[in-house]
Amino acid sequence: MQATTFPLARSLQRLGTESAFVVLARAKELEAQGRSIIHLEIGEPDFDTPEHVKEAAIASLRANRTHYTPAAGTTELRTEIARYVERTRGVAVTPQMVVVAPGAKPVIAAMLMALLDPQDEVIIPDPAYPAYRSIVTYVGAVPVSLPLLESRDFRFELEALEEALTPRTKVLVLNSPHNPTGGILTPEDIAGIARLLRGRDVLVLSDEIYSRHAYDRPFASYYGLSGLAERTILIDGCSKAWAMTGWRLGFGVMPEPIAQAVTALILNTVSCTATFVQDAAIAALTGPDEPVQAMRDEFLRRRNLLVAGLNEIPGVSCRLPGGAFYVFPNVSAIDRDDLRLAAYLLDEAGVAVLGGSTFGPHGKGYLRLSYATSEDNLREALARMKSALARYEPSAG
Repeated sequence: MQATTFPLARSLQRLGTESAFVVLARAKELEAQGRSIIHLEIGEPDFDTPEHVKEAAIASLRANRTHYTPAAGTTELRTEIARYVERTRGVAVTPQMVVVAPGAKPVIAAMLMALLDPQDEVIIPDPAYPAYRSIVTYVGAVPVSLPLLESRDFRFELEALEEALTPRTKVLVLNSPHNPTGGILTPEDIAGIARLLRGRDVLVLSDEIYSRHAYDRPFASYYGLSGLAERTILIDGCSKAWAMTGWRLGFGVMPEPIAQAVTALILNTVSCTATFVQDAAIAALTGPDEPVQAMRDEFLRRRNLLVAGLNEIPGVSCRLPGGAFYVFPNVSAIDRDDLRLAAYLLDEAGVAVLGGSTFGPHGKGYLRLSYATSEDNLREALARMKSALARYEPSAG
C-alpha cells in the first residue's frame, strides 16, 4: 500500500532541533553495534536523584496523588517555589507569579509564544542553548545575536548589547551559568545590563537552571541583583541541581499577567505536570541540601581534570568555566569545521561531543564537552582524543 503524504505547515521549517539528542542517538547506534562510546554530548547529571526526593514521589503515588492539578501547578509547590526564590535570590514573590511545567523548556517556549509578535526582536547570546532561537524563529520573531567572547570568559561586551538594542527589541535572553560555554555573569555585568535596560520596554528572560553549579565565586543572579525583577522572567527547575532530568519539572517566575498567559498555553498543550513529580519537587526544594553540594563538589573536581587534560592536547585551548558542567574548548587551530571534527571524534575515537557551531555562528571552531560523567571516563576520553587528534587531517577549507 502506497503511503499517503500530507503537506506540513511551513512554520515547521523554522523550528530547529537540539544537537545533543541527535548526537546521542548516533552514539547509541554505535554502541548497539558493539562500539565503546564515552558520552560527553548530553547535558544531564550522571548522579541518582537523592533518596529523600524519590521517597516523596513513592509516598505520593501510594497516596494516589495521580490526578490532574491546576495547570500552573499545585498551590503547595508554587508556595515552596516562591519561598525558594526568596531564599536564593532575595526577591519576594507570590505563588501567583509561579508557573510549573514538565521541564523548563515548555516554560521558555510558552513565555516566548505569549510575548512575541512577528518581527519583534529577541537578543540572544551567541553561542546559546538552541531552544531560544528555535522558538523565536518559529513564532516569526527575529533573533539578534549577541557575541560571547572567549577573551572575556564567554561574556558579552556591554557596548555590544547597547548596539543590539533597537525600538523593536522585546526580550533579552540571559543564561548564567551558561550552556554551552560554562560562562557566568558577574555582579558588575548585571549592574551594567540593568543600567542599559532601565527605562526601556524590554523583558529579560533570565535562565538560571544551572544556578547551583557555580564554582569559583558565589552565583550572581540577574533576577536577584538587577533591581528589575518586575521586568524579568526567571527560569529554573529541578533537573540539574537534583539530578531530575527525566522527572521533567521546571518553573518560571514572572509578573502575574504574563503568568496567566503562560498558564493558558500550558493548559492548552500539556494540561499540567504529574502530581507525584510536583510532590517530589517539594521534597527537593525543602529537604537536605547535602546531595546538591556533593554533586557540585564532584563536578568541580571533574572540571579541573578535564580542562587541564584538554590544554595538554596540541592545538586545543580551553578556558576554565565558572559554572554549569560544560567546557567549550577552542579547536580552531586543528580545524575550524567543528562539526567535522566532532563527527571524527565519535567515529574514530568513540568520544561523543558536540560541534560548537550547533549553538550559533559564534560557536564555530569550538567543541562542547559535558563533564557529567565519571573521572575514569574523562581520563579515557582525553587519552582517546589526544591519540585520534594526532592522526586527524583537517578539512581543505
